[in-house]
Amino acid sequence: MTFEGIKEQTEQSIMHTYGRFPVALVCGHGAKAVDSEGKEYIDFTSGIGVNSLGYCDEVWVKAVTEQAAKLQHTSNLYYSPVQGRLAEMLCKRTGFSRVFFANSGAEANECAVKLARKYGTDTYGENHNHIVTLKNSFHGRTVTTLAATGQEGFHQYFTPFTPGFSYADPEIGSIREAVNGDTCAIMMEMIQGEGGVVPLDPGFVNELSAFCRERDILLLVDEVQTGIGRTGELFCYQNYGIHPDVVTSAKGLGGGLPIGACLCSERLKDVLGPGTHGSTFGGNPVACAGALAVLDRVAQEGFLEEVRRKGEYLKKKLSVMEEIESVRGIGLMLGAKLKKGTAKEVAQKCAENGLLVLTAKELLRFLPPLTIDYPEIDAGLYILSKTIQ
Repeated sequence: MTFEGIKEQTEQSIMHTYGRFPVALVCGHGAKAVDSEGKEYIDFTSGIGVNSLGYCDEVWVKAVTEQAAKLQHTSNLYYSPVQGRLAEMLCKRTGFSRVFFANSGAEANECAVKLARKYGTDTYGENHNHIVTLKNSFHGRTVTTLAATGQEGFHQYFTPFTPGFSYADPEIGSIREAVNGDTCAIMMEMIQGEGGVVPLDPGFVNELSAFCRERDILLLVDEVQTGIGRTGELFCYQNYGIHPDVVTSAKGLGGGLPIGACLCSERLKDVLGPGTHGSTFGGNPVACAGALAVLDRVAQEGFLEEVRRKGEYLKKKLSVMEEIESVRGIGLMLGAKLKKGTAKEVAQKCAENGLLVLTAKELLRFLPPLTIDYPEIDAGLYILSKTIQ
């Protein structure tokens, strides 16, 4: 089918909830994708951080197809060996004690909210359920995770939102003002992705971690976009030298299949018991097989170090482009502020020229596959430079 045919079919049959680029991708390999007209693209997006090993990695494809041929789904009323292996691997590599599997980042964050509120009410009483999040944050598109999101632009149309959230600036004085006697948790992203690729200040993060320990306030870290090697560590919080009570993951964990995970510390491992939470598809065997392939690759010797090197290389190359004012981020999660023109316009033109990039507020956002090679980085940067000139 031609692009116009695909576009017409989509426009007629799918709700118009996305501002789509005029591109219909049909296949790909590594960091390169091909559209319905046979045009090739360098992909600096990874499907918004999902295709951590790029398109159709051979080992990943083998793992998911073999599992699909054995057993594509089973209810969580039964034990699943592939789900158990993934949970054990995540816990061993992070020091957390238990995992709940979901289907997305929003669902993983919903689990974190429920876990924190049940801990608060179990420990301190029925009303101990208040959660502080950071201004400019983004935690998902469900009614509850929109309420947790600290951006006013998302707090419209879908009222009433879930109550019990308030928002603070990323500095300890603002946190102290937002916390009250019923605060059970503080939730944050280490890098505010949708908020404009804004890394948190290490001093603030360490102050906040100590503050939470002093007050018995749970520290929840949303690593939906930053986790699974994206910043050169398995999880971004490891760059900051802290260990939260709860961390959530999704996107890159499945390598292209929908999966989310909420990991909790030892003291929280039994807070959610039978009947308090659940998911029909969470921990699907095929998705878990894909996640195991991703974690195996990320754990290979030198892999994360290479992600850090590639991130520094990309950052340095972006920083010396005349048309770019500044670059921020960690590892292969970077944002570039333009001196002139809008990020949206540049992203559109880049697509026309064979490069896929993202935006985040007024910045261009780059989330290339963790496996991208240096010639592919250079080829993408060449297109970007010519486009913004």
